[in-house]
Amino acid sequence: MNDSPSKQIHQGKNVKRFREMLGIKQEALAYELGEDWTQKKISLLEQKEEIEAHLLSQIAEALKLPVEAFQNFDEEQAVNIISNTFNKEAFIANSGANFHFDPVDKILKLHEEKIALYERMLKEKDEMMARLEKLIGKV
Repeated sequence: MNDSPSKQIHQGKNVKRFREMLGIKQEALAYELGEDWTQKKISLLEQKEEIEAHLLSQIAEALKLPVEAFQNFDEEQAVNIISNTFNKEAFIANSGANFHFDPVDKILKLHEEKIALYERMLKEKDEMMARLEKLIGKV
C-alpha cells in the first residue's frame, strides 16, 4: 500500500496545455464559451486546480476534446514514462498493474490523430470561409 498522497491533476493547466497545442487563443475560447466569458476569465480558469464538471464539459466541447483529457493528463507522469522508455517496448507499473505497450505505435497513433484534427480544422475553416463569402455576397 502506498502511503504517499495521490497527486492532484491540475485541470486548469491541462486546459491551457491543450488550448495552446490546438493553437487557440484565450480570447477565442472565451468567445466559444459565450458572451459572459472574457480572456481574463479564461486566464483565471487556467489557474484553477479543479474545474466544475459542467464547465469542463463545455470547454471540452468547445475544444472538441474528451473531458477525460483535462481530468486525467499528468505531464509529470507522461515525462516519466517517456524518459524511462529506452527501447521499442516497455513495461510501466501503475498501482501494481503492468501495461505493455509499444511506444512507436503510440507515437504513430498520436500523429494520425493530429493529422485528423488538422484536417477537421481545415474543413471547418473552409466552411467558415464559404459562409463568410455567402454573407459578403448578400451585401
